[in-house]
Amino acid sequence: MKRLLILLAATALAAPALAQHQGHNMPMPAPKAKPKAAPKPAPRKPAAKAPARKPAAKAPARKPAAKAPPRAAPRAAPRTAPKPAPPTPADPHAGHDMGATPSPPKPADPHAGHDMSAMPAPPTPADPHAGHDMGAMPQGAAADPMAGHDMSAMPQPAPAPPVAPPPAAAFSGPRHAADAVYGEAASAEAREQFRHEHGDILTYKLLIDRLEVKLGDGPDGYAWDGEGWYGGDIDKLWIKSEGEGSFGENPEQAEVQALYSRAIDPWFNLQAGVRYDFRPDPERAHLVLGIQGLAPYWFEVDGALFLSDAGDLSARFEGEYDQRITRKLILQPRVEFNLAAQDAPEIGVGSGLVDIEAGLRLRYEFSPEFAPYVGVQYGRLFGDSADIARARGDDVGGLSLLLGVRTWF
Repeated sequence: MKRLLILLAATALAAPALAQHQGHNMPMPAPKAKPKAAPKPAPRKPAAKAPARKPAAKAPARKPAAKAPPRAAPRAAPRTAPKPAPPTPADPHAGHDMGATPSPPKPADPHAGHDMSAMPAPPTPADPHAGHDMGAMPQGAAADPMAGHDMSAMPQPAPAPPVAPPPAAAFSGPRHAADAVYGEAASAEAREQFRHEHGDILTYKLLIDRLEVKLGDGPDGYAWDGEGWYGGDIDKLWIKSEGEGSFGENPEQAEVQALYSRAIDPWFNLQAGVRYDFRPDPERAHLVLGIQGLAPYWFEVDGALFLSDAGDLSARFEGEYDQRITRKLILQPRVEFNLAAQDAPEIGVGSGLVDIEAGLRLRYEFSPEFAPYVGVQYGRLFGDSADIARARGDDVGGLSLLLGVRTWF
C-alpha cells in the first residue's frame, strides 16, 4: 500500500513538467552529477478508507522487525575548515527526457526550389591595362597609367603669354607735379624761394646758464657761465665765456672762446676755434678742439682740448642733467673738472687733475626765459695745483651756497 501511494505522488509531480515541454525536442547535455542532499521522505497522507470487506481468515501474526541501530551524530567541522559552497539551484529539467522535444523551425530560404544556374554572373570591372604589354615594364617600378596610350590626340597646353616689358621709370617725367602745370623753370624758382625762407634759416640764441653769487666761509664771490650762437642747422658761430672772482677784487679767472661749430649728427656738434684767457696773469691764448651735445638719457655734455701759446696742453669736461620734478620745478646736478699735461706754476696749475667742482641747483621756471635757482657747490684743488695754492696761502677747497638765475634771449 505504501509503495502505491509513493508512485501516485511522483506521477502527480511529474505531470506538469511533462506537459510544459511536450512537443519540444530540446537535446540538452546531461547535467553534471553534483552531490545532492538526501531527499526528505514525503509526508505520509492518510489513506482513504477502503470499503468494508468480509473478514478473511486471519493470517499469522508477523514478528516486528528489529529496529536499526541509531546513527551516530556527525562531528562538528573544525573552525578552520572553509565554508561550504552555496547549493546550486536544482535544474528544472533534471531527469526529463528532452530528446522528444522538436527543434525550432528554420527560416524559409527565399531561393528554395529556384534554378540559380540561369542567373547572369555580376559584371567584372574593366582592367585599365587590358591589351597592354606589361612585360616591358621594369620590375620593381611603379606602373605608368599612361604607358602604351597614344598621347598625341590629347590637347596640348597653350603656350604661356609673353612677359610684358617692365613699366617705365616712375620719375621718367617731371619730378614734381607742379612742373607739369606751371613749367619746370617757374616751379624751380618757387622752390628756391621756399628753401630760402623756410629751409636753412639763420637764427641766434644767447644763454646765460649760470649767473650766481657764492656764499661760503671765506670772502663772498661770484661766477658766470654763458654762451651764444648764430647760424643755421648745420653750421654755427659759437661764443662761450666763463669766469669767477671775489667781490671787491679782480676776477681770478676769465676767458672767452670763439668756435666754429659743425653738426655731425642730430645730437652732437664738433667745435674748433680759439680761446683767450684774460685772467689769471699772464694772459694766454689757446687753440680749441671739442665736442658738445646731448648724450643718451638727456645728459648735456661738453668736452674740449686746449693747447696754449706757451705749449701747455690741458682739457676740460662738463656734464649736467635736468631732472624735472614738476613742469616748472627742475633739479640740475652738474660736475666740471680740469686736467693738465704739465706744470704751469705761473698761473697756479700743476700736472694731473687740477680741480673738481660738483654742484646741485634747484630752479623754478617762471617762464622758459627766466628761472631763478638756489643750490650748493663743492670745489677742491688736487695734486700739484693744491700744493701751489697752499704755498700762496690760498684755500684748496670748500662748500658754498649758491643764489643765481638762468636766462636766455
